[in-house]
Amino acid sequence: MLVKGTLYVCGTPIGNLADITLRVLDTLRNVDLIAAEDTRHSRKLLQHYQISTHLTSYHEHNEKKKSLELVERLKAGQTVALISDAGLPGISDPGGEVVRLCLEENIPVDVLPGPNAALTALILSGMPAEHFTFYGFLPISAGERKRSLEGLANRQETLIFYEAPHRLLSTLQGLSESFGDREAAVVRELTKVHQQVHKNYLFKLREEFEKTPPRGECCIVIAPFVPEKLAGGPQDWCIEVNEGIQRGLTKKEAMKEVAKRYGVKKSEVYQALIEELK
Repeated sequence: MLVKGTLYVCGTPIGNLADITLRVLDTLRNVDLIAAEDTRHSRKLLQHYQISTHLTSYHEHNEKKKSLELVERLKAGQTVALISDAGLPGISDPGGEVVRLCLEENIPVDVLPGPNAALTALILSGMPAEHFTFYGFLPISAGERKRSLEGLANRQETLIFYEAPHRLLSTLQGLSESFGDREAAVVRELTKVHQQVHKNYLFKLREEFEKTPPRGECCIVIAPFVPEKLAGGPQDWCIEVNEGIQRGLTKKEAMKEVAKRYGVKKSEVYQALIEELK
């Protein structure tokens, strides 16, 4: 049963139209208004399930203005369902702004769970799922993209990215440059007839898609960084810290790099440097 003046954030299928919950269908049939990322795209879903609820557009270009309009409708006691083209609104799709405004105005918000591309791809990839980071889409600017990847390169959990097919090759190139030849999976066309999981090392994946250009939205799942623990003691650490400083690193940066390489604490490297000076 719907509650007056409530915003319902609804998960919709990411491919297969059968992947929708009964609760979402009931909500879409009975709310006063559906705010959709692309009304033409969402109309196909609604027609499939014979839902005639009125639609209004809610996308990245009108999100701020439309959020204010939706809040006024909710204050007047109307019920509103928010949907994106696929998956959950607010996850790499519009939605966060209206939810934020509703919470500020003490307007009830309910989230109706549904399909999610990132989690589906994670499980399909077979990568470790105990700890993971979802990043979404990388920046389009080459410089910003490189800085983002360098900051993620040494994360010791599985990483998940979204990418458009026309940018997949350049993204795989950037990933291999920042992450090295690490194991990864490109998952395409999730829940659709031609769903595929391409699992290999980054360089091999790039070669594969150079031969056969990808189609459909992609999820890229990257294996966690595993620190390389080299054999060596305090004397080796000190030598490599000094070599790092000669390369232009600060002492702090060089200590951090050496500690990571040998799998020891930075404080141990620092103590070794103190002992060397005695």
